Amino acid sequence: MNRVLSQHEIDNAFRQAHLGEGTADAPSKAQVYDFRRTDRIAKDQLRTIHLLHENFARSLGSSLSAYLRSYVVVNLISVEQLSFGEYTQSLPSPTSLIALGMKPYDGSAVLELNPTLVFPILEMLLGGTGKMPTKITREITEIEQSILDGLLRVILHDLRTAWLAVAAMEFSIESHETEPQLLQILAQNEAVVAIAIEVRIGEISGMMNLGIPSIIVKMLRHKFDAHRTVRKTQATEEEHARILRLIRPGTLRLDARLNGPTMAVPDLLDLKEGDVLSFDYPVGRPLDLTVNNSLKYQGEIVAVGYKRALEIKSLVTRE
Repeated sequence: MNRVLSQHEIDNAFRQAHLGEGTADAPSKAQVYDFRRTDRIAKDQLRTIHLLHENFARSLGSSLSAYLRSYVVVNLISVEQLSFGEYTQSLPSPTSLIALGMKPYDGSAVLELNPTLVFPILEMLLGGTGKMPTKITREITEIEQSILDGLLRVILHDLRTAWLAVAAMEFSIESHETEPQLLQILAQNEAVVAIAIEVRIGEISGMMNLGIPSIIVKMLRHKFDAHRTVRKTQATEEEHARILRLIRPGTLRLDARLNGPTMAVPDLLDLKEGDVLSFDYPVGRPLDLTVNNSLKYQGEIVAVGYKRALEIKSLVTRE
């Protein structure tokens, strides 16, 4: 025990102790942070965007049903953040791409309509049934694009109405493209909010994808906060009104009582004609008013016309 350890033995001892600690504790997983993606937005803003586009999907379903004269169902599928490169890679090729202006803000959004949706709609607008026997994957022509302009006006009108809850934004068509890789409105590493929407027209279904630059959403951060506060207030008021409607038809039993002394059951059974009971209730003491057998108020007897009533003087609070 008195032997002096050499430097080599000391190093081996520390090395073994370090290895033992590494095996005892599971290594923590580090999350890689991409400094190029600093424009990501908070989750509460994503939830607000999800709510906005749920309303957009509902209104668009009604608008397209009237425009196409057919029953249309529009469902919001997902809202997520991607880089612009990942977003364009997820789109089919060729497809119908529209760059959208977002006045008064500088920046462009992207609206994509899948070919599985575009060509049946074109046939319906030209008088057909929209039931395509084969799948068409070609690029749309300029004439077909001009026919789709009416459809795009309907979509952008409902999109503008949905965003009015947060900010007045004018969506306008800036350019058309067919190849996602040729769309150069954002840098590949810039983040976008990708919104996937499914459109069903009878037996036909296709996807409509909307990409909004995250930097625009970050610029509207204070407007999102204001929208969330207003929505919470409205939800509270609506909840109060709903509860009031539910309890309004209910009935309550009210009893004004002179609560005097108690009496044992044998004494009560022994009462005979002529016996006198002393309640020992002072004249100035207020009467108790019970609501469904629970003491809630105190008051005094008053005359109302030819009847007697109880005038409430105080609310009984219990600790």
